[in-house]
Amino acid sequence: MSDAGDFIDLALQRESSWSRAEESAARHGGGHRYYGASVGAVRGTVRDAFRRHPELTRDDVTALSSELWEVPVYERRLAAVVLLQSRVSLLTNTDLTRIEGFVRSARLAALVDPLAIDVVGPLVEGLDDVGRVRADSVLDRWARDPDVWLGRAALLSPLRALRAGAGDWPGFVRHARLVLPTPTRQNPEDDDGGIAAGAVALVLAETAMRRPDLAF
Repeated sequence: MSDAGDFIDLALQRESSWSRAEESAARHGGGHRYYGASVGAVRGTVRDAFRRHPELTRDDVTALSSELWEVPVYERRLAAVVLLQSRVSLLTNTDLTRIEGFVRSARLAALVDPLAIDVVGPLVEGLDDVGRVRADSVLDRWARDPDVWLGRAALLSPLRALRAGAGDWPGFVRHARLVLPTPTRQNPEDDDGGIAAGAVALVLAETAMRRPDLAF
């Protein structure tokens, strides 16, 4: 591992708690191991890593996110999300490929949702016109993919901008039509439609409070 990766992993293990690990496993389910570090500890550890390694470039940050994500420990993967959140202004549409891999392997709202809302959304909003067209085509592909977690990420990606009174509402509606099950298009991985429908419901609820003029 890199020096920064070692620092983050060891710091998270020092913040571990068996009781929190058991609570996290019960709340989030299987598929990940848990150190039992708090969310605050994860965020603080990432801040400390940047102070300790101010030389980290964009390539270093993206490589470190993959390094942390590689081991299926929830707190390591959450640290990868926080890492990308902290340096989202450095990311480009080519980083969506890496993020897609994270979403496919996460299969957990506690990781997918912040990736979509706080990384993918601001990344896309910050692109120039050419980059935005390319990114939109990626999100359209995510919405059509049988993996409903990718669909959820596509749906949630404009939420932060929509909360602020901006955002791509037509794009959200288009993705919702692609993702939501219909009599001719069912999502076998999406038990009772909750993964996709829950994302649609969240966006509709939050935008209705601020922008009741938007029609779905």
